[in-house]
Order: sequence, then C-alpha cells, then structure tokens
Amino acid sequence: MNIILLEKIQNLGKLGDRISVKSGYARNYLLPKGKAVLATPQNVAIFEERRAALEKAEAELLAKAQARSEAISGKSITISVKAGEEGKLFGSVGTADIAEAAQQAGIDLTRQEIRMPDGAFRNTGTYEVEIHLHPDIDAQLTVNVVTEE
Repeated sequence: MNIILLEKIQNLGKLGDRISVKSGYARNYLLPKGKAVLATPQNVAIFEERRAALEKAEAELLAKAQARSEAISGKSITISVKAGEEGKLFGSVGTADIAEAAQQAGIDLTRQEIRMPDGAFRNTGTYEVEIHLHPDIDAQLTVNVVTEE
C-alpha cells in the first residue's frame, strides 16, 4: 500500500516521504493515528498545499522535544522499594514506577517514552534510563533504586 507520511517515523521515513508499507500496518496504525494518508492523486495535491504547515508543526515538536531533553538530561530520581539483604527487590521497578517517580520530582514524562531494553530493574543500584522524546532526540535519566527504610 502506497502512503504519504505526515510526520517523521523512526525506521520508516520523514515528513512527505512516499513509501510502500504492508496494508495492515497502514490500515491499523498509520492511517487511524493520522501519521499518514493514502498516496492518491487527490491526497498528494492536498498534502502539497499543507506541506508548509506540516513542516512548521514538525519543527515545533522538535524544538519542544529538544527543550524537554535539556530539562531531563543530568537529572536523577530516587525510587524506594522493599528489598532483601543482598539488594534483590521484592518485585521490580518498571516504566510505570519510573514515570510516577519522575512526575513526583517535577519531570514531565510518560511511561511510553521510557526505554528499558534489558527489562525491569530487579536489584538496588544506579541505572541510566533512555528517554525517547522524538525520533531524533533521546535523553538520559539517572534512576537510583534504594532499599526502603
């Protein structure tokens, strides 16, 4: 299925790219979320008229993500959890826990933006967590997992 991207999508393309994707991906994700339109002659003409406005909106999103990245980078949050004597947690610390602790610390963050490729934390310690704010911008957040008093 041929589509036109209305925003930059990681590993797929940038604003205005005409690409071919599997029809299920287009029908179930890209089209309903407003990330793309079908590449019909009528939609191509409409897109070309709206291109400047879409590029301006994309630039604003990039600027906001850059500002958030600067605000998040270098910050540290502490999460207190129950743990055994050797530092092994009773449970784990995942994206929801990190997002909640960040909100309490005044950092604007959602759990969908947190990347934990190695899975949830199961031991006490200090961890670097990647925050994915935009396809071009990532930030690093330090998470300290400590034993509850």
